Amino acid sequence: MPPLEAVSTPTRADVWNVSNAHCRVRYQLLAEAEPDLLCRVLNHFALQFLVPQQVNVLQQNDLLSIDVVLDGLSWHRAQVIAEKLRNLISVCSVDLQPADSSWAQSAQAVG
Repeated sequence: MPPLEAVSTPTRADVWNVSNAHCRVRYQLLAEAEPDLLCRVLNHFALQFLVPQQVNVLQQNDLLSIDVVLDGLSWHRAQVIAEKLRNLISVCSVDLQPADSSWAQSAQAVG
């Protein structure tokens, strides 16, 4: 039996906007606190071969507040993913905005 080899993670090209510059984005979701919701949200990024730089989740009563910061995708692709997230059952709202580095640094200082 051959030894296991390291699996390389391919990057998925943005075929709709090949020439668009990639950016860093922040998704802010508000959703009902369901046991499988975080897996369903993160699965949308995994299917695109995207690994978030930062994920923050806070449960308040029956709601989850989820912040996800990603780099390396076009704004159009980020909007498409946001629409898919909005269609998830239990998701109340999705806000997409350009991520600013000061927010990421302040979140790391708090965490």
